[in-house]
Amino acid sequence: MNDPGTDDLRAGEDKEGNNMEQITIREIARLCGVGVSTVSRAINNHPDINEETKTKILETIRAYNYVPNNSARNLKRSESSTIALLVKGISNPFFGGMLGTLEREIEKYRYSFVLEHVEDHEDEIETAIRLEKEKRLKGVIFLGGMLRHSRESYERLTLPFVVATVHMQLPETVKNGAVVSMDDEAESMRLVDRLCQMGHRRIAMLTAAREDQSIGFSRLQGYRRALEEHGIAYDENLVVYSRKDDSYTMQNGYAMMQELLEREVPFTCVYGASDTLAVGACKAIFDAGKNVPGDYSVAGFDGLDIAQFYQPDIMTVCQPREQMAVEAVEILLALIRGRKVRQKVVFEGSIREGKSVKII
Repeated sequence: MNDPGTDDLRAGEDKEGNNMEQITIREIARLCGVGVSTVSRAINNHPDINEETKTKILETIRAYNYVPNNSARNLKRSESSTIALLVKGISNPFFGGMLGTLEREIEKYRYSFVLEHVEDHEDEIETAIRLEKEKRLKGVIFLGGMLRHSRESYERLTLPFVVATVHMQLPETVKNGAVVSMDDEAESMRLVDRLCQMGHRRIAMLTAAREDQSIGFSRLQGYRRALEEHGIAYDENLVVYSRKDDSYTMQNGYAMMQELLEREVPFTCVYGASDTLAVGACKAIFDAGKNVPGDYSVAGFDGLDIAQFYQPDIMTVCQPREQMAVEAVEILLALIRGRKVRQKVVFEGSIREGKSVKII
């Protein structure tokens, strides 16, 4: 593609005075042994990062004379060729796993990018509008969030955008946006259906905050629909809602599982709305003197590596995150060029069987 763009990052000389080649945020992450999202948190002085890790990252940045993309762009040219990545739920490792692919694809077409964290209570459309004015963006990709907005809110977002990972329908009046996702409700339903086929009828669920209107809500709806299909009454006592903004963490899964055990309601299986919640739940079960899957079966969602390499390996729904990331960038660039695109692309997931669920 022939659109003009800027390099993602510029590098000058290292601390020994040697000329440095161009270095990317991904390479900084590799040098520090952390994820891209962790580097971004350090750059943006985000509170959710270990101080020792933050210091190491900042020292590496200084050593390599790393200049963030937006600074480099402003130094080199007034014409913007920047795409913003807005992440709601930065603690979710699933998003971290997509960022490297998104960066690579954006760089391939010689665009730079800026990564912005959006807190759960913040309005991501307002954030995008602010960034559009500050950075003169070409487009934006949203990861997470986006379900609770009105038609008027979407219409205020005048630049091209793609909602990635959240299954939703944009208003018909919105022509400058598209959605790339899995159907979280349908895939959740498929997983719970599989658990029912394995003999489980008392299935608990660990999910996002009660007021969540995004991925957690969709997966909870799929859980409820699957139970209904099997003639199993929905029991609110078997559902634990997150009480924290960062819903999808192992620590949260641990605390939620402890709460479920303290309720002393009978169940044979627990379904975490993310793999990280499922891993945290396993730890809480073990610490309570119980066994997985001997006493309780555990299932998750997302298909993260940690679920595959955990012991026992956790049954989960795998999302094709790399393909979704590539598709999101290609659709956004087509929108930037004024081309017609499919406004909704839905990928299928797959269930990865694991030893964490037993047949009863």
